[in-house]
Amino acid sequence: MSPSSRPFVVGLTGGIGSGKSAAADRFAALGAAVVDTDAIAHELTQPGGAAMPALRAAFGDEVVSSNGALDRAAMRARAFADPAARRQLEGILHPMIRAESDARVAAASAQPYVVLVVPLLVESGSYRARCHRIAVVDVPEAVQIDRVMQRSAFTREQVESIMAAQANRAQRQAVADDLIDNSGDIAALHTQVDQLDRRYREQASMLVRLS
Repeated sequence: MSPSSRPFVVGLTGGIGSGKSAAADRFAALGAAVVDTDAIAHELTQPGGAAMPALRAAFGDEVVSSNGALDRAAMRARAFADPAARRQLEGILHPMIRAESDARVAAASAQPYVVLVVPLLVESGSYRARCHRIAVVDVPEAVQIDRVMQRSAFTREQVESIMAAQANRAQRQAVADDLIDNSGDIAALHTQVDQLDRRYREQASMLVRLS
């Protein structure tokens, strides 16, 4: 989807533990349509999910849990240990995620604008061309580590390994049209999202007028 297409699309991203979900929830509460690529990935890899036959064929039963869903911990360990396995995983999932997210964005044309949540937006390269604006939820790396350790009971080494496979803070900042500082409390986050919501509504309206 090109930036000239409708609807107006905001790409929302940020590193692990940055607070993307909290920001997305606030945008949704304000009336924006939210399309979350991570949620789509979970749907594709749940029991009976569309990606499961290909994943089982590629990686075997050891990455499939007893209920038929993807064993995310096993798959994560394998992907981080083996770059070729990670590329194979991405080759299966990414086209399916993109197709479904495109469909959901197109279906949200009646909404004021769409927030497309892409955790690996910077890394993917292709999503930038599909968005009119890029909003990055930004926190210091030390805050990311602390939050993920508390939330997910990961070790510091596990969190640092995940972060090492993602774009770094400077790289995300470099692509941002709008930075959301989430180093404070939830009220501060909401204030910033509320301001962006007003701006995006104006920009979306302007796009319609110019079309």
